[in-house]
Amino acid sequence: MVVEASARGVTSMRLQADILYEDRDLIAINKPAGMLSVRSPQEKAEPHALGLLRDHLSRRHKPMKLWPVHRIDRDTSGVLLFATSREMREAVMKGWKSAEKIYLAIVEGCPKPARGTIDQPLRLDPEIYQVHVGSHPDAKRAITHFTTERSVAHRTLLRVELETGRQHQIRAHLAWLGHPVIGDQRYGTAGTRMGLHALRLSITNPATNNRLIFEAPAPADFLLLMR
Repeated sequence: MVVEASARGVTSMRLQADILYEDRDLIAINKPAGMLSVRSPQEKAEPHALGLLRDHLSRRHKPMKLWPVHRIDRDTSGVLLFATSREMREAVMKGWKSAEKIYLAIVEGCPKPARGTIDQPLRLDPEIYQVHVGSHPDAKRAITHFTTERSVAHRTLLRVELETGRQHQIRAHLAWLGHPVIGDQRYGTAGTRMGLHALRLSITNPATNNRLIFEAPAPADFLLLMR
């Protein structure tokens, strides 16, 4: 059985994010760009999706507990998944290799060929919080597949599928390819909005063995980057 979920317009003024899916074990939201997924040690007082969603769902005598199943970067919008128990989070993570993770990326230039696979290993430099691409004793396997959707002037919309899920994987891989994500100050050029959106996440629910599909349509400010 496959269960599909997409934005249904349930928006809290405090949460400022659509709830895509909710059951007793899992909750998926459409995180806006500019919002942290979870609390950052450097910015403890800044609102974050985990805290806002927890506050939104809690009741006076029944506080809500949530665990992030994964994270997406602050400036990336799209699907973000939480579990309502530590046990469910760990169960989902056990099957994470079978998860389907699809993004939309708007990049500088026009990749040639129009589709391909990047299999360069990645390693994080914690001092400058930046990922380096290429062989290194500490580098980890990383595979990114991309397909061109359309090109306008000197910008291209890519559909990107992650076979692995390393930190900053899409951003670092596409910059290595010579086509950095629009508005990515760390790996390319700063802009008003980073051109990266988590479009679709599909997992197997460990409790039911059903396939769950969470999808968040690209927001207007993302699509405007193609103009």
